[in-house]
Amino acid sequence: MEHVEIPFFREEGFFRKKCKVCGSYFWTLDDQTETCMDAPCAEYTFIGSSPVRRRMELREVRETFLRFFEKRGHTRIRPYPVVARWRDDLYFTIASIVDFQPYVTSGEMPPPANPLVVSQPCLRFEDIDRVGPTAGRHLTIFEMGGHHAFNSETEYVYWADETVRLHHELLTKVFGVPEELVAYKEGFWSGGGNAGPDLESAVCGLEVSTLVFMQYRVVDGSLQPNPLRIVDTGYGMERWCWLTTGDPTAFHSVYGDMVNKLYSWSGTPKPDESLLKDYFRMSGTYVEKLPSHEAVREISEKIGADYGELLKTVSFLEAVCASLDHTKALAFLLAEGVVPSNVREGYLARLLLRRCYRFLRRIGLEDRLLDVLDLQFKTWSRDFPHLADMREEALEMASHEVEKYLETLRRGAKLVGRLVEKVKKRGLKSIPVEDLVELYDSHGLTLEDVAEAASKHGVSVEAPREFYSIVAERHTAPRKVAEKPLPDVSGIPATELLYYEDPYMREFRARVLKVLEGGYVALDRTAFYPEGGGQPHDTGFLEHGDRKVRVTKVIKVGNVVLHRVEGTSPEEGTEVRGVLDWDRRYALMRSHTATHILLGAARRVLGKHVWQAGAQKGVVESRLDVSHHKRLTREEVERIERLANQTVWAGVPVETVWMRRDEAEARYGFRLYQGGAVPGAEIRVVRIGGWDVEACGGTHCRNTSEVGLIKIVKTERIQDGVERLVFSVGPKALEHVHSVERLVLEASERLRTPVEELVKAVEKTLSETKSLRKEVERLRLEVARLRAREMFSNAEEIRRIKYAKGFLGERSDVEEAVLVSSEVLKLAEVEGVPGTVSTVFARVGETVRVVVMADRGAVEAGIDAGRLASEVAKVLGGGGGGSKEFGQGGGPRVDKLEKAFKLAGELIRKQLGG
Repeated sequence: MEHVEIPFFREEGFFRKKCKVCGSYFWTLDDQTETCMDAPCAEYTFIGSSPVRRRMELREVRETFLRFFEKRGHTRIRPYPVVARWRDDLYFTIASIVDFQPYVTSGEMPPPANPLVVSQPCLRFEDIDRVGPTAGRHLTIFEMGGHHAFNSETEYVYWADETVRLHHELLTKVFGVPEELVAYKEGFWSGGGNAGPDLESAVCGLEVSTLVFMQYRVVDGSLQPNPLRIVDTGYGMERWCWLTTGDPTAFHSVYGDMVNKLYSWSGTPKPDESLLKDYFRMSGTYVEKLPSHEAVREISEKIGADYGELLKTVSFLEAVCASLDHTKALAFLLAEGVVPSNVREGYLARLLLRRCYRFLRRIGLEDRLLDVLDLQFKTWSRDFPHLADMREEALEMASHEVEKYLETLRRGAKLVGRLVEKVKKRGLKSIPVEDLVELYDSHGLTLEDVAEAASKHGVSVEAPREFYSIVAERHTAPRKVAEKPLPDVSGIPATELLYYEDPYMREFRARVLKVLEGGYVALDRTAFYPEGGGQPHDTGFLEHGDRKVRVTKVIKVGNVVLHRVEGTSPEEGTEVRGVLDWDRRYALMRSHTATHILLGAARRVLGKHVWQAGAQKGVVESRLDVSHHKRLTREEVERIERLANQTVWAGVPVETVWMRRDEAEARYGFRLYQGGAVPGAEIRVVRIGGWDVEACGGTHCRNTSEVGLIKIVKTERIQDGVERLVFSVGPKALEHVHSVERLVLEASERLRTPVEELVKAVEKTLSETKSLRKEVERLRLEVARLRAREMFSNAEEIRRIKYAKGFLGERSDVEEAVLVSSEVLKLAEVEGVPGTVSTVFARVGETVRVVVMADRGAVEAGIDAGRLASEVAKVLGGGGGGSKEFGQGGGPRVDKLEKAFKLAGELIRKQLGG
């Protein structure tokens, strides 16, 4: 790596060589080696023969790593969540450096310590298909040990050479790996918005660490110099643990007891460990081909094992390993409030659970999914206490999701059946990949579900081995909404934000800085709140001289607030008086404060998994969307409303303060980001006593009592895993209560019963209505039978086919016409008529409808009811159609009824060849 100088390599006598397999340059003390010592260029020679002094559990590896760097001047910090809610460009924490992007890495904010060390749980989905087959090299969830140093122009901590020295000391002196077994491969890493050259350290075929020297930030795909030079290291804690044990797989090292338990639950004997070690030792050189039956066959030939038995053994173990990885990842996601759904983070949680179910089904343990998940909570809660806090809620969510999946499977066979028919019509023998992805995206059917159902129809499923990686990739990065072009504010000074200084300010004076196209006016200061954070913009007036212009929209572009006005804009440099529509502003302040109060109440009633999934404040009604796995019950809604109003009536102070981002996170945690990621090194924190605290840029009341009253108007499920609360606040809430009260009183008066007896009266009325409806249906059927008998007795015989025709009066409908025709065909069946066709015309309002029905005998004789209805309807000025047995149509030409009646008979004779 010529552009990063590492004196350590020269001092210690390392050789720079080129790998004969991959062509990468690497550094080693072994002048005989010809490969970079990393798979697939080398076997996993550490399996069965660990180069480390002694076996360590993951917990011990983690603690050894952290203490090593603590003793060398690093401050240990707590890991961040796996759901990166402080980012708007990532869903998950994919590396430890993500904790500090973008504000620390850009130099806008100081790091929590410098240097620092952390063991950060991470989630990655790009290699989800390889989890299990590659023995633990690929994981969905893993811990990344990172020691980081942030070097600026004024502060130098350490750089590349010191980083390598620290790594080498830990690996060789503390863990005891012989120096000649260590290689450092040159490379380049990019992630989360930063990039730089790196060294990838490998031991005996296994890459254990990546040492990145970040010098760049990635802007629109190009590299630009970064203000800081950052040491960004990634030590794979699970891989280091695997290296110490020499076990067949990293799963044996990390999940040892759980691996044994799954074998025990399944009643399957544990496989021969020597066979596993032989297989997985060689699997390193096949890592790019896995999962692949061909790879298993080649390895079986090389180690002298029976291919069929080896495939069976490996397949079973892969299912065990993938299940353990997925349930651990799921435990962390559920514990952080991710509700399985079909959007955002919930999509990946659902993907994990359904894949896990299929893996467990492969080994006969699908009914133990919740037990395996519970094992994960119990195992990892010791290291991550927040898991224990969320265990019961998480298991309930998982149980609910399993039920949904089973329901999906019950209806899945029909969906696949319809798709198979389409595939066959296209002349294909297998279902295309795009259809498989769509089946999962839209209906939640896994690849295995589809294959199982399609095989019954003689159609195969051929998907790329990275199928789930493709599916996950579509949903891993948050989709950016295309932004509308904004006015150019370059050269305009930042606006002084009076609405933060005093949200109760109703009017103010300011100077016009610039008037832009579209009627946008930039002032030096403003009390008008611009649209943002789900809060609509203010409206009002700008007065200049004897003129008054309406402010219709307010937006914020960068640090400049723009006011769009109707009429003649004030000239640049003039002084204006701004007057807010105070009733609107105050209503929005109440609504915004009520939103925070309701969210706190929802979390206390429904559970800690509740997060805000969206919000829109309004003057009349507002809405709050919350993540939840079930429909809200009436009792839950009442409890939320009651708790919220208790907070309103308690008169809790509402405090707003600007805080440095890291200080706010340290004090309040990541619940701050209920409304999504908030930009800036400094954030505005809104705190309602001990009830709720959020990073929020909206305007609020000073005290909850100002909200007055919160009334939940309705709830609805707007998408899978998201419940919407629609509510009114203050006077509008009271108006809603009055409107409902008026309806109740009116209903009470009409039913002539006291309000307290209203429910009983309604039930009685419904019961009576039901009885009357049954009687009406009975009479209607009797009338239809009478008309049918009349039509049948007057039916005309054409070529042994009975043709019955009739007309219903002006108060008839299509349903009645169908009923009469059906009765005609029943009479014909009783009489043993070889074939019958019935046409019934009905006057429906201002149109005429025709219903044609034919039995099997009539159809076999040549009758096509659909075509007949279509031709007759044309005469009526309309259209129609249907099948050979049933047709209907109609049109507005009532005056053509006689002609249509006559045409029907002629067409029947024609169809019968008469």
